[in-house]
Order: sequence, then C-alpha cells, then structure tokens
Amino acid sequence: MIEIVERDRCIGCDLCIDVCPTRVFDRGPDGIPVIARQVNCQTCFQCEAYCPTDALFVAPLVTAVAPGSRFHDVRELEESGQLGRYRRELGWGRGRSLGARTAVGPEYPD
Repeated sequence: MIEIVERDRCIGCDLCIDVCPTRVFDRGPDGIPVIARQVNCQTCFQCEAYCPTDALFVAPLVTAVAPGSRFHDVRELEESGQLGRYRRELGWGRGRSLGARTAVGPEYPD
C-alpha cells in the first residue's frame, strides 16, 4: 500500500496521479501530490515505478502500516535502498527512459 510521498524528492510531474488506476492521489495546493484515498491503493506499484525521482514508497502490504512503522522512516528506506528499488528492479533506474527498449538486457542484444 502507498505510504510515502517524499516532498523533498518530488518534482510535481503528476505521473503518479496519471498512472494510478484507482485515483489514490490528489494534487496538493503546492503542486506536490498527496495520498488522498489510501484505502483505494491496490499495491500495484505503478506510481512507484513511474516516479522519476523515487519520491514514492509502496509498502509490500495490502493494508496501511501502523504509525511508527519502519515503512514510514524515509531515512531508513533511503539507507536500505528501498526508495527506488522497484524502478531499479524493472530496469527503470536513474538515467533510463521508460519503454520496452530499456527492458532489453545484455542477454537480448538489439
């Protein structure tokens, strides 16, 4: 379930708002998306996958985590490599653009 929109990383591109199939996010008055309907989150990771700055964190759970959970500790998530992990696993890490060609690895050359 979506747990974090890290304001310091977010650039207000609205990709998370656009790709969310259940309309979890609203655009905040300052341009930063806010989690408006967390209960609607399907834990599909699309928002996290498309976020170009790794500002979102989707906990691998289908229910919201309790206050004080390690899944709310941005510093711990950064240090453990959890922020941006889903994008890296997809091959959409820093410096890569989205698309089928970026998914092709060395074992499948052009």
